[in-house]
Amino acid sequence: MSALICGSFAFDTIMVFHDHFKHHILPEQVHILNVSFLVPDMRREFGGCAGNIAYNLKMLGGEGKPAGTVGDDFAPYAKWMDECGISREQVLEVPGNYTAQAYITTDKDDNQITAFHPGAMNQAHQIDVSTIDGCTLGMVSPDGRQGMIEHATQFAEKGVPFIFDPGQGMPMFDGDSLMTFTEQASWLAFNDYEAMLMQERTGKSLRQLAQMVEAIIVTRGGEGSEIITEDKIYSIPAAPVKAVVDPTGCGDAYRAGVLYGLMNEMDWETTGRIATLMGAIKVEQAGTQNHFVSPDEIGHRFEKAFDYKFK
Repeated sequence: MSALICGSFAFDTIMVFHDHFKHHILPEQVHILNVSFLVPDMRREFGGCAGNIAYNLKMLGGEGKPAGTVGDDFAPYAKWMDECGISREQVLEVPGNYTAQAYITTDKDDNQITAFHPGAMNQAHQIDVSTIDGCTLGMVSPDGRQGMIEHATQFAEKGVPFIFDPGQGMPMFDGDSLMTFTEQASWLAFNDYEAMLMQERTGKSLRQLAQMVEAIIVTRGGEGSEIITEDKIYSIPAAPVKAVVDPTGCGDAYRAGVLYGLMNEMDWETTGRIATLMGAIKVEQAGTQNHFVSPDEIGHRFEKAFDYKFK
């Protein structure tokens, strides 16, 4: 099976301020805020949900095609994808645009100030999922609003089962829109905060929503995750972590594990454990695509963590 992963590509520029924002931002003067932070440490990472999920799925040995819109500046990312053996067949360059960019400044308290430029991501609807053949499983992850709406509709009309994963795109949709996505999707994926928003905006509990789809996946960070089906809740324990370095991108790594389990028709207990292990592997490295282990190493870590083999 092959998965079509609709979502964003982005460059993440992470800068570290060796002090505390609170020492330089005066609450009583925020109406005339004009500050500058010296950031001696900076790194630029390849990111975006589609790119991150495809990277982790490739690591597992799964076949996935990320689909998203990028700008004129995408060449370094394209080179990286080629080196990793990730398909660029469904990556569309939109001339005159930048690839989506996140500029993140972190202080010594781990507070963050982020500026995000969507750039070419806002043109995601230029990709027509209905014309793409060869994929038996889909995913709609955070992207341009119109792109997410059209891709979900196109998957549904094409008869391709897909995961709806609104992520940080959740604020763009009201309750009616979220219910439409639920009616179209086969699976829903949230973190715990997004799950609460979903319930608040739709007026339905997760158990009620689970009657409309095959399963709802809810990640809960270090507390593990839950997979809710029509008649059962699977509690998935967190996988052992060698060191917590950077949680950014863990959700995407987890979702790659879910895709892998679905593509290989695994049960939910095993699928959830593969997913949580991928999140643990990711958290041990800074950045969203700097970690690497072979499929054999993943299998070994899985057996050590959960006392059985998944393949």
